[in-house]
Parts: sequence; structure tokens; C-alpha cells
Amino acid sequence: MSIDLQQHELLKFKLRSNGSSLASIARLLGVSQSTVTVVCQGYRRSHRIQSAIADQLGTTPQQLFPDRYPAEEGSANN
Repeated sequence: MSIDLQQHELLKFKLRSNGSSLASIARLLGVSQSTVTVVCQGYRRSHRIQSAIADQLGTTPQQLFPDRYPAEEGSANN
């Protein structure tokens, strides 16, 4: 498990820049803000929450959290 508080702060900044927040994502998903925070920080994993954060930023969870989605062996990146 990789804890990256610097990335967490950067994600919060990017969300605010896009008119969103971890709190708004929590409300959207019907979970507590602390749940979204611990997933964003890397203490816990949730594809659903990571996807919601990525959606708000116009990207994919794989691009946003590459350490949590290792490349599949044998896949070609051409």
C-alpha cells in the first residue's frame, strides 16, 4: 500500500480548480467524507471512489493512481 499525502493535496487542489471537492464526491456516492479521504490518501482502496475522483478530473483511475493499477503483463503500449 502506497501512502502519498502530497498527491492527495494535489488532487484536492485539482478538484477545487474544477469546482468540486472530496466532500461533494462523498455526497454524490453516499459515503462519508473521511472514507473518500482515506481512499484518496492511499490508506484504503475503492475502485468506485477512485473512479468518481477520476471522473471529476476528466481522467481514468489508472492514470490518476498508476501505482494502484499495475499494467497488465503482456499488454502492449504502442
